[in-house]
Amino acid sequence: MDEVTPIFGENVFNETVMKARLPKETYKQLMKTIEGGEKLDASVATVVANAMKDWAIEKGATHFTHWFQPLTGITAEKHDSFITPTSDGKVIMEFSGKELVQGEPDASSFPSGGIRATFEARGYTAWDPTSYAFIKDGTLCIPTAFCSYTGEALDKKTPLLRSMQAISKQAVRVLKLFEGNENVTSVKTTVGPEQEYFLVDKSVYDKREDLIYTGRTLYGAKAPKGQELEDHYFGMIKPRVQAFMKDLNKELWKLGILAKTEHNEVAPAQHELAPIFSTTNLACDHNQLTMEMMRKVAAKHGMVCLLHEKPFAGVNGSGKHNNWSISTNTGKNLLDPGATPDQNAQFLLFLCAIIKAVDEYQDLLRISVASAGNDHRLGANEAPPAIISIFLGDELSAILDSIEKGVPYGKHEKEKMQIGVTVLPDFNKDTTDRNRTSPFAFTGNKFEFRMLGSNESIACANVFLNTVVAEELSQFADQLEKASDFKATLHDLILKTIKEHKRIIFNGNGYDDSWVKEAEKRGLYNLKSTPEALPHILDEKNVKVFEKFGVYSKVELTSRFEIHNENYSKIINIEAETMLEMAKKDILPAASKYANKLAETINLKKAACGECDTTYESAMLKKVSALTSSIYSKTDKLESEVLEAKKTADAGDSSKTAFFYREHVFAAMNELRLCADELETITPKELWPFPSYGDLLFSVR
Repeated sequence: MDEVTPIFGENVFNETVMKARLPKETYKQLMKTIEGGEKLDASVATVVANAMKDWAIEKGATHFTHWFQPLTGITAEKHDSFITPTSDGKVIMEFSGKELVQGEPDASSFPSGGIRATFEARGYTAWDPTSYAFIKDGTLCIPTAFCSYTGEALDKKTPLLRSMQAISKQAVRVLKLFEGNENVTSVKTTVGPEQEYFLVDKSVYDKREDLIYTGRTLYGAKAPKGQELEDHYFGMIKPRVQAFMKDLNKELWKLGILAKTEHNEVAPAQHELAPIFSTTNLACDHNQLTMEMMRKVAAKHGMVCLLHEKPFAGVNGSGKHNNWSISTNTGKNLLDPGATPDQNAQFLLFLCAIIKAVDEYQDLLRISVASAGNDHRLGANEAPPAIISIFLGDELSAILDSIEKGVPYGKHEKEKMQIGVTVLPDFNKDTTDRNRTSPFAFTGNKFEFRMLGSNESIACANVFLNTVVAEELSQFADQLEKASDFKATLHDLILKTIKEHKRIIFNGNGYDDSWVKEAEKRGLYNLKSTPEALPHILDEKNVKVFEKFGVYSKVELTSRFEIHNENYSKIINIEAETMLEMAKKDILPAASKYANKLAETINLKKAACGECDTTYESAMLKKVSALTSSIYSKTDKLESEVLEAKKTADAGDSSKTAFFYREHVFAAMNELRLCADELETITPKELWPFPSYGDLLFSVR
């Protein structure tokens, strides 16, 4: 029996609901805003608000909230009830057009990078009608943008919408130069973000202070069994996990989220959920809701969902693959190779725009995925390296190579490749092996940006990607619009782009050390950590491209630079403080207790039998004492580095502070962990103060 169709989107004020509940003219006007970007009239907002309120109340909602995505990386909401007092001491349920369109949350309590001070609290939320309202936990949630009193974007949604507008405008300019696009009026980027996560039993999680405070294990010796047998990936899903997935799917489907694929991932206790593609701003909203629902549903099943990029050392961490494509309002996927000369040329031009964009703005794409958590994954032979490159596959690479050299393509008739004249072979979408080591891989009719961290919003990566591709399309349109010979100019443009930017194409093993050397020869960036990457956001070329399309002003970019540096430093500081507390209150006392037991055993043996062999106890006592001494000294060193880092932070240079945390505090944390993890391997289980990796990774049975 079909259980999905009746519930899908039941908690969403979607197009079907709007069509049924709004007057015909109001519905038409609203759809013009949603589909065509026309300004929304206040009278339309009033009618929509009333219909939305009635629908929400029928669904059991008593409150509404402007649901937005501040620069914390998570969502925010402030609930207001629909009640309005009447003169007779009763209440009525009301919701005005003004309340729908605009809200005023406190802007000083969210990260702003200096845009807002504590005494400058006013901020605004503005309704995003292109993203459907929905009901969550008995509250009507209205997706909104969030900006300061002075107009700067304080959220992730606003720049995303700006970038979508930029790429649409420039792509339409290019498409109008090709036949068959007469009805194209807009272009939208679409995204399908794959979400990886871990599930652990809550009773075990509650005994790990590091997981509670930081989302990852700061101590932990390797379990006897990890992922080496490769038996978890795509393996049978355990009943308890299956029950969680079933409930999760229902909750997501009710919210109109196209949850499609679920399976076990590589590491023990690791899993993945993948949705069907949707428009980028919707995909961003849906991914935020997906992460929230994962945590909520896991709690109902007595589990905890871990979304940190690296919750456990020694096994794979979690990423978020951002499958990105471009489609017209007429339904054409612009990254789907065509079978006619004009379609071939159009596809190749868009492909070249992306190649050029990724090459010229490698640093921005690296910055878009930079975080303290993701630094644990990138380049760790479980995720793409920190070096940006494009994987095209053998066949498409060979086609570009034949264009560059002006020679016949091997699978085609014996004549030179002339763009717009010769028909490209109608090759299959999957003609080559997948390359999981590539950061940015072409997979038939889309690009898979594989570097995103599991805990991060997908907004930043897509803002940057949309903007830089818009820039290249703008340059191409400028040249082609004034060309006297369109086909010749098009051919020369594609040829020039291939020759100048082919260095970014790499189809080999990104994990191999030889690639690092080769990338250096090619002049590619290798920004290994977040503090190394972030300063490039303020490079002149990067500021220029964002300001050109109105996606970010320099003030907004500077604020992001400050926020990300501060966030990085704060995360490392929290982790360091947690490590210190666990070492002082748990690990060192446990070590002392074990040493005391060993000493007592030695003395008891000698007292009972002077010639009794105490070799084992003496050796263990010596080893435990040495490790205890080392842990104690490394705890002191870490504490000293943390104090020094705080002094650096007081000086006010956020970038310098982030570097200090990376080079000194983080290094001291690793030294302390090595000793503590070694001590764990020789300490009796009943004496070790918290659950082991084995307890955690195999806690859900």
